[in-house]
Amino acid sequence: MTVTANTAAEAPGTAPNKGAVPARRSSGVARRIGLAFVGYAVLLAVWSLCSLVFFTEYVLPAPWTVAAEMWHLAADGTAFVQFGSSIVKIALGFAIGTVIGVPLGLLMGRVRYQKYFWQQPMLVLGNVPGLAFAVFALILFGIGAVGPIVVVAFVALPYVALNVAQGVEEVDRRLVDMSAVYGQGRGEIVKSVYLPSVMPFLFAALRYGFAMAWKVEALTEVFGGRSGIGFMIRQSYQEFSVAGVLAWTGFFVIFILLIERVFLAGLERRFFAWRGGR
Repeated sequence: MTVTANTAAEAPGTAPNKGAVPARRSSGVARRIGLAFVGYAVLLAVWSLCSLVFFTEYVLPAPWTVAAEMWHLAADGTAFVQFGSSIVKIALGFAIGTVIGVPLGLLMGRVRYQKYFWQQPMLVLGNVPGLAFAVFALILFGIGAVGPIVVVAFVALPYVALNVAQGVEEVDRRLVDMSAVYGQGRGEIVKSVYLPSVMPFLFAALRYGFAMAWKVEALTEVFGGRSGIGFMIRQSYQEFSVAGVLAWTGFFVIFILLIERVFLAGLERRFFAWRGGR
């Protein structure tokens, strides 16, 4: 009788195959990328079928028609100019919301009565529909750049404040007491104990808050903008250009994916590389 045994797997104390884990990880990444491409291919196929069979080209342009419009807008520089306008507004609004939200979150996390006072207003503010923000911005600030900036700040504020407060509450109080015993000042305790605990929650707030703020900012531009992605969507609609509307929407989706999945996610992985990929 022939017995076949994997001595590397059965022998106690034998070191595992070091190449197996990277190979398995690369295989998983390739599988996820393949599934993502299959999903996009199915979406484009359904879109093409609906455009060719169920609707006319005027009502629902085919993907290649929209792609040609996107190429034209990118080639003449219009897409970059309008995206630049939107990026400046969302960056300013998000910076304002973060500058206010971080200290407020620290205060809510450390002082119980401040949490009781601010938590419900933040929850209400975070659940206000984006359409309501857009309409009120138009009423209060009229047509211009101020409305989208203020709207982004209000959208980002609850995400940042609530997540930072949660991060502060997760701090191990024994570490704070031990730092105080060893003579660490308040500033050093905040830097060495509170910030490492708060940063994962802050990055989560930045990723999800940015995605939500970008959508509301574009909606606000549709109602009361003079430039930006939302303004161009409204202009294309007024010109009865469905291909233009879909082209600017496509730019919007691509930009969101690049910022959230590539830039912010990559920055988070690099910033928290010390956690060993967890």
